[in-house]
Amino acid sequence: MGIDSGERPISTGRRCAAALALLAFACAVAIVAVGLARHPVALPLALVLLAVAVMAAWWALVRRGVRRVVGAAVAVAALVAIALLPDAMPLVLLAVVIGLVVVSTGAAGVAIGRDLAPTAHVRKVEPARNGVLLMNPRSGGGKVARFGLVDAARRAGVTPVVLGRDDDLRALAEQAVADGADVIGMAGGDGSQALVADVARQHDVAFVCVPAGTRNHFALDLGLDRDDVAAAVGAFGSAVERRIDLAQLGDRVFVNNASLGVYATVVQSQAYRDNKLTTAARLLPDLLGPGTEPLDLRLARPDGSTVTSADVVLISNGAYRLRSLNGFGTRARLDTGVLGVVTVTVDRALDLPTLIAAEVAGRIDRFRGYEEWTAPLLEIDSGEPLVDVGVDGEALRLPAPLRFRSLPGVLRVRTPVDAPGGAVMPAGLGKVCTALLRVLTGKPTRKMARE
Repeated sequence: MGIDSGERPISTGRRCAAALALLAFACAVAIVAVGLARHPVALPLALVLLAVAVMAAWWALVRRGVRRVVGAAVAVAALVAIALLPDAMPLVLLAVVIGLVVVSTGAAGVAIGRDLAPTAHVRKVEPARNGVLLMNPRSGGGKVARFGLVDAARRAGVTPVVLGRDDDLRALAEQAVADGADVIGMAGGDGSQALVADVARQHDVAFVCVPAGTRNHFALDLGLDRDDVAAAVGAFGSAVERRIDLAQLGDRVFVNNASLGVYATVVQSQAYRDNKLTTAARLLPDLLGPGTEPLDLRLARPDGSTVTSADVVLISNGAYRLRSLNGFGTRARLDTGVLGVVTVTVDRALDLPTLIAAEVAGRIDRFRGYEEWTAPLLEIDSGEPLVDVGVDGEALRLPAPLRFRSLPGVLRVRTPVDAPGGAVMPAGLGKVCTALLRVLTGKPTRKMARE
């Protein structure tokens, strides 16, 4: 995130991105309109068949035996029916519209950029005097080597420390601080980021996140370019610094989220890492299938009432803007001093098709079993001796009760001055289009973030 000094000028690149986003969206709308006029039956039918295929596939996942076979057969039949439509044009139109929407969304993110992100309190900082970058060479499929991070660190005057298989990451971070590091960074996944960030906050030294993991959700919400991994090393030079929150489960610090329930139970399986789909297909019927009981997870709402059971519980470091349970969404800011809490409870007999439809549509927040709130502290109890928990992607089994708390403003984070910043889309299509039009005409959009 760069420094805000009033309204920043709108670059030519951002104007071009805004034009592309609006043009792609307009083309998608026009294609749908023309497609409906020319194929008033076939196009809606293709959409319905696609929805049936997706819902039948999910329905099959949570059932066994004949019912699973029937669900899979329906999904395949729906896909075959799409392929056998007399006119292939509706299918082509659907593919083109989906592609245009993807292009429009990506371009909108570039155009709106950080102008719509809530203003954070940042300050300019001088280059690190004794910077140390810890690196996990196995993380992200070998991103440390692929992006030449050892050489990038040395060129920046930073000491690289490559983690060996038997090395203790926390011990290495502690040693770096003991040797005089005034800025320490981590090139690895979010679990490693959390561990080194915890060391940094305990010693009040600045922290640098280098997104060398697989998904790098923390880097995304810090406003870093996850595709330009080496650029993050620039935070050891002249940079901007701000204070952000961390979250804690017992004595363990996390930067993103902890998940309990169905997802956490599935990822506990030893086979999940090697074969995710097969493992999920094997376990989901016992977790969400007809006649199964909700998991024993109990937590208090802000009004004092109690959630007595839930199938999914997500506790995050700051509140997520959640549209889908896949990927967990994004956070507008990381300095609110609260935990985000989301619960999803499914009535096996009635809710599963609705849940699937809401998930596919990216509107999980409209599902009737969905609840969300924020709190500085949270306790989750269970009658089970050990509870499955996924903490920043790491599968754990911990004794109840589980006690979570926010740690407000405890971490000093440095990011490059020219980092792209987190793009925060305004709620509603109208506001997105308004923001894009303002960027296209060179008008500032910062005001929209405060409205």
